Amino acid sequence: MNTNYYHLSLELIVGFFALFLVTKLLGKTQITQLTPFDFVSALVLGELIGNAIYNKEIGLRYVLYAIGLWGTFIYLLEWITQKYKNTRSILEGNPAIVIRNGKLDRHELKKSKLDINQLQHLLRDKGIFSMREVEYAILEANGTVNALRKSQYDKPTNRDFNKKPQPVYMPIALISDGEVLFDNLQQAGYDEQWLQRQLDAKGIVKPDQVFFAEWLEGDSLYVSTYI
Repeated sequence: MNTNYYHLSLELIVGFFALFLVTKLLGKTQITQLTPFDFVSALVLGELIGNAIYNKEIGLRYVLYAIGLWGTFIYLLEWITQKYKNTRSILEGNPAIVIRNGKLDRHELKKSKLDINQLQHLLRDKGIFSMREVEYAILEANGTVNALRKSQYDKPTNRDFNKKPQPVYMPIALISDGEVLFDNLQQAGYDEQWLQRQLDAKGIVKPDQVFFAEWLEGDSLYVSTYI
């Protein structure tokens, strides 16, 4: 067998399984929650491997080194964001509310470098063809938009049943990773004593026992504890 073909086949096989291992280690969020940085990282990793495989002067050990080093960087970044919550806004970005109470937030649109045409396109991807239908729209860190329709435009629409429009409330996260989000708690109009009473009613002694808690006006507190 030709030596070049032999080495190329060997490098492709090793590169394939090394990439498979890296994607398994990094987890499914690399695909389901692809941020701009994740996208660029994937391109760079593919370029490194491609150059390593097809460059005759680069051996098999460089293919493994390139995959291992870049994969380690990405893994460390994911580990830091999981371990230290304060780094998430810097490394992953924050969602931005671009439509609030049915009104466009020009400041957030400008801050997110998103124009009206782009917003309309993102809304149409969600099956929304008119901004008048939207009560809240959130631009996620990965560049997608999730929207909460006004009650009269919900499916099936209340208009079809001649129902009067009802107020729409935004769910508010009150606890994340065992920590009380005091800004959100204040925004909801409650204090720490109220939150503790809600937790007591569910048999939870301290907020640090809670992985995630969410409040929705007119409904009970949703709580998910550590498993």
